[in-house]
Amino acid sequence: MSLEQISVFVENKTGKLNEVIKVLAANKLDIRAMTLADTAEFGILRLIADDTIATVDALRAAGCVVSLTQVLAVELKDRPGSLAKVLDALARAEVGIEYMYAFTSPKDDGAYVVMRVQDNDAAEKALNEAGIRVASKEQFYS
Repeated sequence: MSLEQISVFVENKTGKLNEVIKVLAANKLDIRAMTLADTAEFGILRLIADDTIATVDALRAAGCVVSLTQVLAVELKDRPGSLAKVLDALARAEVGIEYMYAFTSPKDDGAYVVMRVQDNDAAEKALNEAGIRVASKEQFYS
């Protein structure tokens, strides 16, 4: 049950991130999760939006370089040790993690961890076997 993550290349200059976010605002597109990584010359804005296709179309129309990546969102309790359980399951299955970002959810003291892993199917299998729920698109967006 992977999600589509949008990656946007953003020039590392003052105001450039704002320009990207203003495109989304002008098109009434909602960001569900995001992270930003930078280098000296550019950044990569990774986000999950409420409407992937409309978001990609709006960004490309504005001249942004955009790509799509399949990621997993794991739903867990916002408690000490919850992330360790997730990482243990992936380590036992020898599934490497390329990157991840997390945020809390207002429902049920929950949290989500969004992960780009080497093998989505192997990761999902390992997590399911460990009793860890991989969020569906519907769960993630609600």
